Parts: sequence; structure tokens; C-alpha cells
Amino acid sequence: MKKVAGFIGGVAWPSTVEYYRIYNEETNRRLGGINTAEAMVYSVNLPEFLQLAMEGRVEELTDRFEVVAKKLQAAGAGLIEICSNTMHVVYDELEKRLDVPMIHIIDATAERAKEMGITRLGLLGTTVTMGTDVYKSRLMEKYGIETVVPDEEYWEEIFRVIEEELTFNVTKESSLQYYLKAIENLRAKGAQGVILGCTEIPLLVHQKDTDLPVFDTTELHAKAAAKWAVE
Repeated sequence: MKKVAGFIGGVAWPSTVEYYRIYNEETNRRLGGINTAEAMVYSVNLPEFLQLAMEGRVEELTDRFEVVAKKLQAAGAGLIEICSNTMHVVYDELEKRLDVPMIHIIDATAERAKEMGITRLGLLGTTVTMGTDVYKSRLMEKYGIETVVPDEEYWEEIFRVIEEELTFNVTKESSLQYYLKAIENLRAKGAQGVILGCTEIPLLVHQKDTDLPVFDTTELHAKAAAKWAVE
């Protein structure tokens, strides 16, 4: 039986494009020739989902994701991935409601960090991601990795760049420099690496921009799905 990955995207669309690209490139690398593994993408309307997340209405948000995930499941998807860090607030409950497995974006990231012997990671993301325990508790409980976030004075601008620029696939040098300042703030707090904990941030920040290891959650998550698909 062919293994088909199902991606819930549109949160936001630029990173969903990257998921699709990386998944196909990685499955092609593994399969050879012109082969790629099958996949489905269901793109949702970001504002409807983001508002629920920002307001902490996790039960309603989970219900919305369940509807989409079950459509993918019914269409033949054997794996579900949510193409977003912030929206992983629904993961634990959503996983229980599905008949197919999911891959948590934190697990895909943490496994790479463990390979590198890292025990303290900085985290950049939306205010929801930085301000809740979604990352912190899972990283510590499952992997023994401590998480630090930038000083709160950075949060508003970090989120503004995500919401007003990266969501529209717009990257600016001034925004990159601001993010690099935030990364230095994390370094000062003892971070041995930095999680790019919004799937749009890797559109702006790349490993070449800093000597501190950065963890591209989009790439790591998409490659985890590719590994599942071919193995």
C-alpha cells in the first residue's frame, strides 16, 4: 500500500509551499529517478484559525482541525502534519481523535538537537508559541531540553514581522537584523541553538546569518514526513 502524507496548510501559505517543496525533494532524493511520494495538502483560511489560537479557544480550534484532518484521512492520507508551530496547541487532543498517526513538529526538531548534544534551546515564534508551554513542557519532559525565550520587549516586533511580512512572503533586511538581535538576546541567556519556531521564520533567517545553530522547523518537519513516506 502506498503511503500518502496529508498536510494541513495555509497557516500561513508561504511555509506550506516550502513543506510541499521540501517533501518532494526529500522523497525524490530517497527514492531516486523522478520518483516522489504521494501527498495531499488542505489549505485553510489563516485568520479564522489564528484568532481562535490568539484567544486561547483551543477546544474550538481543535474541532476545526479535526474536520480538516478527517477529510484528509477519508481521502487516503496515512499521516497528518500541521504546517504550523502555533497550531500545535491542538496536537495532543487532535491526535486522539484520528485513526492515522501525526508527527509533532517539536519532536522532529528535538531529535536533531539531541543528536547535536544540545540541552538549552532558544525559541522564536508567535506570542502564542513563546508565551505558552507548548514547546517548553514537551522539550523538557520528552527530551530533557530547556527552553528560553527572548525578553518580552522583543515579542511584539517578532510577531508583527510574522503577521505583516512573512505571512505574505515579504522579507526585509531590517526585520532580519531585528531577529538577529533577538537571537543574541537568546545567546546571552545561554541558548546553545535557536528554534525558528514559526514555519515562516526560515523564510527570513538562515544558518548563514548567525554562528549559533538554528533549527528550521519547516524543513525538519517536512523531512520527517518524507522519511515516514518512504520507509
